[in-house]
Amino acid sequence: MTAKPIVAGTDGSEESLRAVGWAARQAVLHGAGLRIVSAAALPPVIGFQVRPERDVVARLIRTERDRALAVAAARAAEMAPGLLIDTDPLAGRPAQAVTDSGSGASMLVLGSRGIGAFSAMALGSVSWYAAAHASCPVVVVRDETAGVHRQVGIGVGDLDHCANSLTFAFEEAALRKAGLMAIHASHVPQFGISRAGTASPAPGADAVETEAARQLERLLDKWRKKYPDVPVSQDVVRGHPGRALVGLSARADLVVIGRHARHCGLQGPGSVRHAVLNHALGPIAVVPSS
Repeated sequence: MTAKPIVAGTDGSEESLRAVGWAARQAVLHGAGLRIVSAAALPPVIGFQVRPERDVVARLIRTERDRALAVAAARAAEMAPGLLIDTDPLAGRPAQAVTDSGSGASMLVLGSRGIGAFSAMALGSVSWYAAAHASCPVVVVRDETAGVHRQVGIGVGDLDHCANSLTFAFEEAALRKAGLMAIHASHVPQFGISRAGTASPAPGADAVETEAARQLERLLDKWRKKYPDVPVSQDVVRGHPGRALVGLSARADLVVIGRHARHCGLQGPGSVRHAVLNHALGPIAVVPSS
């Protein structure tokens, strides 16, 4: 098996187990192995806590971590019989340890609201940290819809720095035999205020939107040639890109957004990521740029 492994994090919560199940199905799709990780940071010393008490707490946390790994491995095996599954207990700060575990992986898959038995293992904040710092694509699995839409969505913000996210989205669409829907959100206001104080169409808004659609079409044409079997559609919408992508998540099996070091739009990439990760209706992939 030569494909890069898929890494999934667990803290024993049902949310993280849902992410592990999604990762197991993804591993089968990619012909890759699955590595399940769990981190258990020891709590800080409080007051005059004596060594025996700290040792008891440490053992409890490690035991819970190992139990979470065993349960997650069983869930993955149930979802994908015959899948190669490894488990890996991690030490250190959970956010950093889990994020680093994705190094060399094709993706790191996490739940959105981890609430494990021990707060030192909870993945809720870990997913946010990983989405902002991981070197590989991070998929945050929110509530999945029962149906299959056969569509992968992607938000294209910076047209000059989206190669990584487009590659990821097109490859996922090709594997799923799905179509790809690309959305670009225009930040030009639809209405302006005249001197008389009345609302009127903002000057140039239609022209800006038309030019954005033309640029997006030219960009996607290059990818259509690379992936001729993937049906591609596009849309340029007005308003906050986060709202548009949340709407797209209701009719897509996966929504892909890029994570850029810089951004030229009025809405920063952090605000878009925050909105989508908070409100999306399905799995979200955050792909770092080069």
